Amino acid sequence: MNWARKPNGRFVAALGKLLRTTAFKLTLVYLLIFLLFAASLLLYLALNTRRLITEQITSTVESEIRTLTEQYEQGGLRRLFFVVQVRSRRPGSSLYLVTTPNGEGLAGNISALEPGVLEHPGWRETTYRRLEAPGTPEGAEHRALVNVIQLGGFHVLVGRDLEERERLYGIIRNAGRWSFALVVVLGLVGGFFVSRRVLSRIDAMTGTAQVIMAGDLAGRLPVAGTGDELDRLADAVNAMLDRIVALMHGLSEVSDNIAHDLKTPLTRLRNRSEQALRGPTGEADYRAALEYTIEESDELIRTFDALLMIARAESGHARDNMMEFDAAEIARDVSELYEPLAEEKGLALKVDAAAAAPVRGNRELVSQALANLVDNAIKYAAPSKFNGNPAEIVVKAGREGERIMLSVEDRGPGIPEADRGHVVERFVRLEQSRSEPGSGLGLSLASAVARLHGGELKLEDNHPGLKSTIALPRAGPLGAG
Repeated sequence: MNWARKPNGRFVAALGKLLRTTAFKLTLVYLLIFLLFAASLLLYLALNTRRLITEQITSTVESEIRTLTEQYEQGGLRRLFFVVQVRSRRPGSSLYLVTTPNGEGLAGNISALEPGVLEHPGWRETTYRRLEAPGTPEGAEHRALVNVIQLGGFHVLVGRDLEERERLYGIIRNAGRWSFALVVVLGLVGGFFVSRRVLSRIDAMTGTAQVIMAGDLAGRLPVAGTGDELDRLADAVNAMLDRIVALMHGLSEVSDNIAHDLKTPLTRLRNRSEQALRGPTGEADYRAALEYTIEESDELIRTFDALLMIARAESGHARDNMMEFDAAEIARDVSELYEPLAEEKGLALKVDAAAAAPVRGNRELVSQALANLVDNAIKYAAPSKFNGNPAEIVVKAGREGERIMLSVEDRGPGIPEADRGHVVERFVRLEQSRSEPGSGLGLSLASAVARLHGGELKLEDNHPGLKSTIALPRAGPLGAG
């Protein structure tokens, strides 16, 4: 018993799941709308066909009545009787009946009528029996559309059998009935097919999603390649998963980098403090140890400040402080701030920012990003002469189409093209920069700030040296609107 019930139970569950799908419900809605439309169309066709046949019958009967009236006016009752007798013998002819005022039949091809038909002149539908040939049984009842008039006190009835009209009407009714049945069957079959196909794809997506939730981030939603809405949804979800995986890898790398890069200064702090405790106890030694501790602490604070600024930029919270400002003014201010440091290292820091460069964004973050680029240029640029002159660092701000370009050009060792996509990650430092102070967050912050403003950070060869450019969308003219 249990083995017999399980397949039925699974079938009923699967069928219920199929019937609850949106695709099947939409199919039923469309099927109902189509049936209503088809029923309206067939009803309109049937009624208009019925009306057209009725009009044709009416026209034929009226023509017959006009002819009989003319014959009566020309030859009297004898001529009328003769014409009715001749015409009533024709096969498939109209219906004729001439009676006395008392209802006694004189000529025609009708043997019986509904009571009271002849007493009411005009049009009406009635049942009748046709007068058959002598020796044959009386025919069955039929329906006809008749018109009754009076000529010389006699009743004259002319009509037409409605069998053709009813037969055509029945054909249309049967065709509609079978068409409805066929449409319903095909609609339900199509609905089951479409729903099953959609449900199978949804089930595949659900299964993949459950695998991903279980921890297998390598799984991706299947794409059928048809380009339909399910494919577009799968592509969007897969892109989101790729982004999530990239962020998780980035978070993991950042955590590892923080653990390694901050462990060194913290270890130095501990060792210096331990050395101060174990070493000489003079005031000068304690002061030197405290000064070193403060210096290392400041460096740690700067590192955490940079991390917070990067997180703030990547989260989009900095968009709350967006305003329009002149990027050229920032270039001049940053150059003025770092000019003494550049001169101290034997470098010439120049600025090329004469024209206004309107930008809408966070002024503090853009200033910090440009300052990081200038600080890197000063830190890694060689202080030797270039073409007989001191090596230059040029800070530029200008327009390039619909973008504002903030660039720093130096004559340092540059960055190999293969490493340019890697150096913008947090705590990444190339081998040639390991000996220089820093945390490896400068370019990462500049890149995050550029993305926050809808721009990008570009690292290019300056032949020799490095050209670092923050490309930002250009705002309207300052003061406009």
